[in-house]
Amino acid sequence: DYELCEEWRHLYPVPREDLISLHREHLLHLLEMGDMEKALQLLQRIEDPGICLAVCELSLDQHPSLAASHFLADYLTAHFYENLTTARRNEIQALYMGSKVLLTLPEHSRVNYFHLSSRPLLLLEQLLMNMKVDWVAVAVQTLHQLLAGQEIGFTVEDIDNLLSKYAEKALNFPFALKDKRS
Repeated sequence: DYELCEEWRHLYPVPREDLISLHREHLLHLLEMGDMEKALQLLQRIEDPGICLAVCELSLDQHPSLAASHFLADYLTAHFYENLTTARRNEIQALYMGSKVLLTLPEHSRVNYFHLSSRPLLLLEQLLMNMKVDWVAVAVQTLHQLLAGQEIGFTVEDIDNLLSKYAEKALNFPFALKDKRS
């Protein structure tokens, strides 16, 4: 149906808002089906960069699945970085990093942390609080790689400070040890 609508668009004038809505619905459908290749082809077929940017941003704002969010954040960063405000750039890059970290977790547990995908530091802290040390190790390694040369509102030092804070708490004993003397 979406392809038929696209063909009609070439024959008859379609208002800009309707065109954006059509492409957004089509893109989200393709992403939810897991067809990233066709989604990329769809975005490449959109001739007007303003429409393409609007389609991607509106699709991302719909909070699609983890893989779809990751795809859209990556596409927006790669193709429209200069067109985004600094705040929006940071938001999209944080979502990209958070979704990348989530994709490193076991599939069955991703749903428990999906709501934190746009807040990587909070996601890391939640993993620490849940004692998922192995997952934290992979998450930290992933974030360190992604943060190289990036400015998104937090730094490697922020990650290190968070890890230090929880390491200190892990060593904090709620009782005093008795001094045994012989």
